[in-house]
Amino acid sequence: MRNLLSIICSLLLFGLLACSGPQFPKTNSDPAKNNAKTFNQDLNDCIEVYPDGLAGVHVKQRISCMNLKGWH
Repeated sequence: MRNLLSIICSLLLFGLLACSGPQFPKTNSDPAKNNAKTFNQDLNDCIEVYPDGLAGVHVKQRISCMNLKGWH
């Protein structure tokens, strides 16, 4: 019973920490590029460069990639 409670608390803590991480960019600083087509192109480029990996590291890399492309 104590192990179950420990696992549940760990999962809740992990969930809270995961939600407080960096937010995925949604708008571009260049108004001409601030549209869905450009967003999807840039996102696909970042996904191609940083494919799915272990421990979710690819998410932070993709966010950095999008930031370099002007998305914040």
